[in-house]
Amino acid sequence: MYVLYIGNKNYSSWSLRPWALMRELGIAFDERLMPFSPGSSWTEFRKFSPTGRVPCLVDGKVTVWDSRGITEYLAERHAAVWPQDATARAWARCAAAEMHSGFSELRNRCTMNCGIRVKLNAVPPELEREVGRLDELWGEGLERFGGPFLAGKAFTAVDAFFTPVAFRVQTYGLKLAERSRAYVHRLLALPSLASWYAAALTETWREPAHEEEAKAAGAWVADFRLVS
Repeated sequence: MYVLYIGNKNYSSWSLRPWALMRELGIAFDERLMPFSPGSSWTEFRKFSPTGRVPCLVDGKVTVWDSRGITEYLAERHAAVWPQDATARAWARCAAAEMHSGFSELRNRCTMNCGIRVKLNAVPPELEREVGRLDELWGEGLERFGGPFLAGKAFTAVDAFFTPVAFRVQTYGLKLAERSRAYVHRLLALPSLASWYAAALTETWREPAHEEEAKAAGAWVADFRLVS
């Protein structure tokens, strides 16, 4: 059975991608949650991951790191990872790659922190442009391939790559077009994301760097996380 190493569910956007993909597609795996340590987790994470980062997938003697690398490894073994239609598959790969390498302002200003709600101090032009690009990209996929997911009727890897964005939208109240808001709600209602969110709220670990990033973004108006 696959073993998937992940970080805290409240914080780890990168871990969520393969976790949600495998859960939604019914790909069995053994979850190993490794909490982030204050300062650096590199030494501990290096025991299972060559980069000292999560996520990391272990399949017997094979170790696969990085959410994109894990996705492609799974795609070679499970046909449902990417859309079956060639045109939809090409679009989905491009959209997932754009998310993987882009949207830096969204990542940096709106760090993933599932259990809180934040009123942003400001929405600078860079963030506004990236949110606008999300609207454009999601709208294109939903219109072109008919929905309800980005590349058609089925949840695939491209949707998994945007699952952390759904939590960011919820946390920071990002303003999106109606169609995009509906897509976010659709993702958050998935059994995998509902399970992830419920588990995130029960975590009592607090990692200072992640907390400070969220505090720098704006005023916290709610914190639904369990207190130890």
